Amino acid sequence: MSNKIFLMSKFFGRFKKEEIPVMEEQVPVWEDRIFWVETLQKIALPVLMNLKKDSLRKNMIIESSSPEGEKFAYLEAFARVFNGIAPWLELGPDESEEGRLREKYIDLTIKAISTAVNPKKNDYILYTEPKQSLVDMALFAQGLLRSKNQIWLNLPMDVQAKVTEELKNTRIIAPYENHWLLYTSMIEAALLEFTGECDMERLVYAVHKFRDEWYIGDAIYADGPEFTKNYYNSFIIHPMLNDILMVMRKYRLPDGEFLDVQFMRSSRLASQLERYISPEGTFPVIGKSISYRTGVFHTLSQVALLRILPRNIEVAQVRSALTKVLRNIFEGNQNFTNGGWLLLGFNGHQVDIAESDINTGSLYICCSIFLALGLDSNDPFWSDEFAEWTSLKAWNGHVTNKDQSIDF
Repeated sequence: MSNKIFLMSKFFGRFKKEEIPVMEEQVPVWEDRIFWVETLQKIALPVLMNLKKDSLRKNMIIESSSPEGEKFAYLEAFARVFNGIAPWLELGPDESEEGRLREKYIDLTIKAISTAVNPKKNDYILYTEPKQSLVDMALFAQGLLRSKNQIWLNLPMDVQAKVTEELKNTRIIAPYENHWLLYTSMIEAALLEFTGECDMERLVYAVHKFRDEWYIGDAIYADGPEFTKNYYNSFIIHPMLNDILMVMRKYRLPDGEFLDVQFMRSSRLASQLERYISPEGTFPVIGKSISYRTGVFHTLSQVALLRILPRNIEVAQVRSALTKVLRNIFEGNQNFTNGGWLLLGFNGHQVDIAESDINTGSLYICCSIFLALGLDSNDPFWSDEFAEWTSLKAWNGHVTNKDQSIDF
């Protein structure tokens, strides 16, 4: 009997696949940051340089299924690029090669904004017109908050005045009763920071809605349960709530006390996003606006920037995972036109994957993955050696922490 069992095990053993762990090729740690900065330039430079030269409308290649989408595409492209690179700009110039590059991009961004708010320019795009402009004026305002010292304070006074005027003009737009409420709140938070006054009702209404009605368990139901089946909690909701509440706490407004809980919730979402990244550096293609590509990881990168990652996640594993994602999507040229503009799609030219309200300009929210570049190059996020992220650990059979919800 024992011989029979032995022979059977040998027979079935012939069909057993050899277990080969997924191994990540490790490069010197400093190469990760260099690649991030190179990718940032690859995406952002065509937008910023053309806007500075007043040639964005002339040269930007637009794909859109609606006239309204084409009309606002230029504002979308600039606001979303700026929103994502603002923390990097805020590091300011220094004597390093990257510091000198930042100095050039700070100057480029200031001149681009000066063009964008000038009614005499062809690229006058920072103006208010219902309703889409509300979205990207809010993303622009968020970028200004993220780069107050290097961008806002260095804008000429007449440009500051014009920006303030246009931000206030958004008050004519009534937001939809969903995550759009955060756009009005974000603009008022920026006005409070830059002018010392705001429309308090527009500032706090969104916070009350999300805090008291729409957050259930680990998810926000701003558009009903379907809202949890896409990435809008990361694209918009948590990053805006974090930045709004930081301003509210700074000015000692009562609702600013909610920031601690909101940070915990963002940290929890970040841990889930980190687990979505497969050993190969891919992630689930689910929900609307998937053509935003790396914008999926807005919250994860912001949580790293704010240094509020969960204790059981190493900063290096987040950097390593996000670098792998970036390389998959942007290391090649499959997502760019010959002129360097983003193509409508997810990983290639895939027009059918984009909703009707998405145009080429919308795609530049992918830059929100770059928030972690706001951490200095000496920060452990950038200086720690390569680390396996959760799914890579799990599939390699290494020690892996269980997924844990937050108990309030």
